[in-house]
Formats: sequence, structure tokens, C-alpha cells
Amino acid sequence: MTHAAEPAQSRPAAAPAAVPSASYRLQLQPGFTLRDATAAVPYLAALGVSHLHLSPLLAAAPGSTHGYDTVDHGRISEQLGGEEALRALAAEAHRHHLRLIADVVPNHMAVPVPEHLNRPLWEVLRDGPDSPYADWFDIDWTAQPGPVDAPARGRVLLPLLGDRLGAVLDQLAVDGDTLRYHDHVLPLRPGTETLPLPELLGRQWYRPAWWRLARTELNYRRFFTVNELIAVRVERPEVFEATHGVLLRLHREGVLDGFRIDHPDGLADPRGYLERLAGATGGAYTVVEKILTGDERLPADWPCAGTTGYDALRRIDGVLTDHAGACRLAGAYEAFLTASPDGTADPDRGEPCADPHPALAAARRGRADMTGPGGELSAEVERLVRLAVRLGAAHPAHADHPPERLRAALARLLTGYPAYRPYVRPGEPLPESSAEQLRAARAADEGPTDATDRFVAELAAGALGRGPEQDEFAVRFGQTAAAVAAKGVEDTAFYRWNALLSLNEVGGEPARPGVRPADFHAWCHYVERHWPHTMTVLSTHDTKRSADARARLAVLAEQPREWAAEAAAWSTAAGHGAGPGSGSGHGSASGPGHDPDSDWLLWQTLVAGWPLSPERLVAAVLKAAREAKLRTSWTTQDVRFERALADRVHGVFGNPGLLPRIEGYVAGIAPYARSNTLAAALLHLTVPGVPDLYQGSEEPLYTLVDPDNRRPVDLGALAVRLTDSPTARTGDLAREKLHLTTTALHLRRTRELGAHRPLTAVGPAAAHLLAFGRGPNVLTAVTRLPYRLARTGGWHDTVLHLPGGRGWTDELTDRHFPSGPVPVGELLAGDRPVALLTRRGTS
Repeated sequence: MTHAAEPAQSRPAAAPAAVPSASYRLQLQPGFTLRDATAAVPYLAALGVSHLHLSPLLAAAPGSTHGYDTVDHGRISEQLGGEEALRALAAEAHRHHLRLIADVVPNHMAVPVPEHLNRPLWEVLRDGPDSPYADWFDIDWTAQPGPVDAPARGRVLLPLLGDRLGAVLDQLAVDGDTLRYHDHVLPLRPGTETLPLPELLGRQWYRPAWWRLARTELNYRRFFTVNELIAVRVERPEVFEATHGVLLRLHREGVLDGFRIDHPDGLADPRGYLERLAGATGGAYTVVEKILTGDERLPADWPCAGTTGYDALRRIDGVLTDHAGACRLAGAYEAFLTASPDGTADPDRGEPCADPHPALAAARRGRADMTGPGGELSAEVERLVRLAVRLGAAHPAHADHPPERLRAALARLLTGYPAYRPYVRPGEPLPESSAEQLRAARAADEGPTDATDRFVAELAAGALGRGPEQDEFAVRFGQTAAAVAAKGVEDTAFYRWNALLSLNEVGGEPARPGVRPADFHAWCHYVERHWPHTMTVLSTHDTKRSADARARLAVLAEQPREWAAEAAAWSTAAGHGAGPGSGSGHGSASGPGHDPDSDWLLWQTLVAGWPLSPERLVAAVLKAAREAKLRTSWTTQDVRFERALADRVHGVFGNPGLLPRIEGYVAGIAPYARSNTLAAALLHLTVPGVPDLYQGSEEPLYTLVDPDNRRPVDLGALAVRLTDSPTARTGDLAREKLHLTTTALHLRRTRELGAHRPLTAVGPAAAHLLAFGRGPNVLTAVTRLPYRLARTGGWHDTVLHLPGGRGWTDELTDRHFPSGPVPVGELLAGDRPVALLTRRGTS
């Protein structure tokens, strides 16, 4: 649909929902506002996308660089430019035939500083359970004794004090009708303003507490373990309407055209939420940030277009990763962790891909650490225990399960759960996939089960009848399971088992490295049959390493022996004595003060992000160490260990012998990393689904974990390079990737890609070519495992049969090929790793 030119501040006309051909993710923040996005529209239209994918738009905490900490659902963030700037962006986008997708945060709001910025929460803190907003937030009012004059009514624990209350009491002060603690400003319950401070504190509907008490005593649901994000009960119709009113209005008015739903697994009823959203928008294009584990499928009854694309990332990365080499690399890693003081290790030791895989054990330990005594999610487990105790007391058939037994049974079930969560909807049969996962969770427990285990499992499955507390337990178990999976696996285990860092992405499976081409094609067929408009991604604001950083790391799987030797040499050159402490949680250290696991992580991070500053590298390795929670953590920092780790990094950059060797190694693998980069980019742009490009990824992008990957991108400079480089030059990866990206995007905009059809090459190097058609007139061919291909002498006599009829043109090079058998060495001549072919004369 075309749109006539209109004044910048006019209201964009409403238009029917449309499926994007491709979207472009923009991270809005004070350093890149809606006005900056508006200035970039001509470039993004020229690049070839159809939709701009905007990070959260509603008012967020001051200075927020991500927008997931909403404070006011009633207005577009003034930090981003406000609604006027959003309308101007929509108008400019429409002039260039682009539309807008908005990121929606339905699960939580910020507990901001100062607290009055979140008005609904402010009123709950002031008025307690009598506030009209009390049901907005997921608070367990039974978990904390209430004010001294209403002890049975409960209050909210606020874990914001830097020490025990008694130690900081003199830092609290009454100021009119507020209580102040440093930058925190809290409302006072009416009528208590003139009381002495100790008595005043005892009369409030909240309890200011030492932040460490959050682990065990917190009584509001959070976003994972972030105390500053309080869960919202969007399952209540009035809360949905209040929190979505502005976005729905902007959709009705044609400003917004689609939605990306953040963390649906935190919601009480994800399907119900999506049904309500679809009804309110008339079925707008909507994708969900649902993390699929292993062979898990998106529930077929969710009314949405699909996921945000991590399942695609895993398949694209996987088909370009050497499975056997990754297994050998895992063995090299385990050997490196117990290497001798001189750094020597046998890279072929052991059989790391046999069950039980060390990565599986790490994931299980990570989940267990979340739910055990004092674990980061023990407060959430305790809430389930309280529910189970009340249910037992109310139903004699289930009475007398001791709390400690219930706690242990819950921890076992949560630790063994193989996916994010079950989808229990009270009053409906349990989906078979969820039932199977619950059975698998119980089977994962190696010890004998008893009546308490069965009781907890039946509660989790919603199998013990209906009632407010039965329903709540089943729903809350799913929400807790999702938090345990996210924090225990992605944010703990994936920082503890570092064999090949490119495997440790959201939704990844380090224990099953690589994807066979046949399985890749099977996934493509599944997507086009069931979720043809799902989003696909390679890099996001949440990926731990960008796609091009992972493309470099994938080369290491093809040379595990060489990499192990190189890593050992770098550690020796860096000096064992400069290492950050001893021991890594995996085994003994290789020398006094030396942590081999930190070294392995450090060396791979250097390869992934090269070139990078010491400051960026220190931030990444410190975050990894804190997330691993073995030697230090966010809540219990080992200052000595962290200082030594930072010194190790700075020592590398000050080592005149080591730095050139690292640079030389990165240069040595560059041809193979280039091949992986271009192959992944072309697969992303031509597999079934809707590709979502992350800002700046149309050129090589070597970013690390957030906040490194959320820095503003100079789109103006990219616009200049786009007009300056209409064709690719072999050897200039930036031009090559930009040319490939815009060529494939424009192809998607000008023709509908057809059915996925696998094509198989014939010859000695056939396994190194991945090829498929999209309908009769588009064909993708990419190189896989390029290092091994080069080691075996190239393509030799390998041939790809191009389907009959008219001849073919490579859109990337304008080279022509006849139908029939074509030597792959000719198809990919001139050191070109990929081809995008179309039939001549087709439109």
C-alpha cells in the first residue's frame, strides 16, 4: 500500500495489518531517540526492510537505555521524544512505505528511584491492600506481617537498604508526608507522619529492609531476580486495559502496526493474554519472545505469528558449526581446566559428547542453585511452599506434608524441568507437551519419589481439582519454572561451561552442538507449514555475542587441537602468576593464582570481539564471572578475584609479545570467519520466516553481552556507505555484507519467496554446501565448515544441479549460469562463499 506525502506532525492513516518482509530493530534510548530514528528512515528504506522494530516506547525509569523498566503506561517516554516524536517517525516511515512494530512489556513495571515515578505502586505503598491498585501487582500479602494495627493484612517487603535496618536507621528521615532514604522517596500512610520514626515504620504498608533479604523474604513476584522490576497482573482485564491503552490507541490510529511481546512466560496465562491482544487489535502482526528448548514447539493455539526468532538462530548457527569438532573442543576444554602448570593438555582426552554431557550437568546445577536454600529464587519457591501447606491443611487427604519436604520436592521438580515452563490453564486439560515435560522432570530425579513428590507434581499439573489456591499453585509453578530456567541455565550454566562460547546463546543447547543439514531443512519445512510469518534473528539486544562474533568462534570447532594449543600458549605468555585466584569450580588450578577457566573465557572473548578496548573486555569477563556465581557474583563480590581478573585483561594489552600473536590468530581465521558471516547472513535472509536485523548488523558487528551490544549505532555513516558501495568487493567484508543484506532484502520486498526445497550437491565436498530453493525461481547456496573445506583442497569435482528451465543469475555478482549441473567451484568462484540465484527474466 502506498501513502501520499503528509505533514510531519499529522496523524498517519490506519492501514490493514500486514506481514513484514523484514524488520530492523532499533534500540531507543536517550542517546538515540525517536527523532534520531526518524532521521534514519530514508536509509532504512533504502536498505530494504519493510518495518522498523522499536524497543519499548512507554515512559521508563530516568536514563533507561533499554526501556524494559516502565514507570507509566499512560504516555510515550519523554526521554525518547514523546508521542509527538513517535507520530513524526510514523509519518516519515509511511512516506517511505515503512511501518512500525513496538516492543511491549506486559509482565512487569519498575520499582524506580524515586518511587513516586510509578504512581500505581506509590499508591499501593501508601494505602496498602485497600488501594485500587493493590491487585495490579503480584504481591503475596500473607507473607509479611502487616502494620502493628493490622498485622493480618500484610505489607510489602522493600529490599532497598544498604545494610540491616538498625545499622542505617539514622539515614532514614521523614520529610512531610514522605520517608526518605538517600535517593529513595516513599509515601507515608496517612495519619502516621508525626509518629516517632520506629513507631512510624511499624505502621506502614511496606517494610524497608536490607537488600539481601530479597532472596528469602521478598513477597512480590519479580522479573527473574531483579528486585527493581515488580510483576504486573496483566491477566486481570482492568490491568490489561490500563497498561495497554496508549499502545492500542496508537494502533487504532495507524501509528503502530505490530507488536513484539516481551517475556510471555512470565504471564499467568500467555495464551489468554494473546487472545485478548488479538481481539483488541483485530489480529495485528504479533511475535512473542518465547524461548523454545530442544525440540519444544510453540503452542499451536497461541494467536500470534510466531516467536522472536531464537529458534532460527540456533538452527542457522548450528548448521554452520562442526558437531564432531565441537565435541573434541569440549574435550580440549575439560583437559585445559586440569592442565599441568606448564600449560600442557591433551586436546583429544575423553569423550565429551557422551552422556552425561558436562553442559547438561552445569545446567542442572544452575537450576538447583536457583531453588536451593538461600538461592536467588528461594523466595519464589517459598511462596509455592506456603500455598502447598495451605492446600494440605484445607484438604485432609493431602495434609501433613512438612514444609521442608515440600521445599525439597519443588526444588527437584524445578531443577529437572526440561523446558521453560508448563502451560496449565485451570479448567482445561493439560497440554500433552506439558504433561510429557512434567514426567521428564520427575524422571530426572535420581532418588526415590514419595507422596510429597507426587503431591507437588499433581499440583503443578493442575490435577488436584479446582479452587483458588489449586489454580494459583499451577499457574505460579509455571511462572517460577520459567524464572528458574532463565536464571539457572542462560544466566548461570551458560557462564560456567565455556567450551565453545558461541553455543551458549539464549535457547541454545551446548550439549548438542551443531545441526545436521537434514535437520535444518526439516526445521525450515516445519516453520513454513506452521509459522510462516515467525520472526527470525541472528543478533539481538539479548544475545551474549553478536552473529559475527559467533561466526569467528565457530571456526574454533573446526580446529580444536590448534585452538587448545593456542589457548595454552597465550596463558603461558600471559603468566600464570597474574591469574585471578585459584580454582574455577571445575577442578584444580594449573598453578598458584591461576584460573584456567577464566583464561579460556578470556581468550575466546578476545577472538570473538577483536578489536576491542580493555574496558569493553573487562566489562564482559567480569559480567561472565558474576553470572557464573562460582568465585564472585552480583550480590557477593570477591573484590580480590575481580581485581585480579581485570589486571589479567590489562596485562594482555600491555604484553608486547602476546598482543601481536592474538591479532595474528584472528587474522589467520578471518577467511573462514568471513565465510561463516556471509553464510549466516544469507541463510537468515532467505529461510522461511521474517528476518529481523539488529541495528548495525548489516555490516560486520562484533559486540559482546549487554550493555555492550546496546550502544547506539551511527546509522548516518551506514547510509553514506550504502550509497558509496553499490557493489561488493571481494576481501572487503563490510561492503560484502552490506551488499548481500540490501540485495536480499530488496529481493524479499519485490517478490514472495516460495516453498523451501532442499537441494543436494554431488561430489567429494558435497557436505560443505548447503543449498535450497525458495519456490521455483530463487535459490540459496552457502558454504559450511570452510576451514575443513580448505584443508581438503576445496570443491574438487563437486556439482550442484540447478533446476531446469531458464538460466540463473547470481544477484550478488550478476554472473549467469545455465540450468543443469554446475561445478560448485565455478558457482562460488573468486573465493565467494555464497550465492543468491534467481531465474533470468522473472519479476
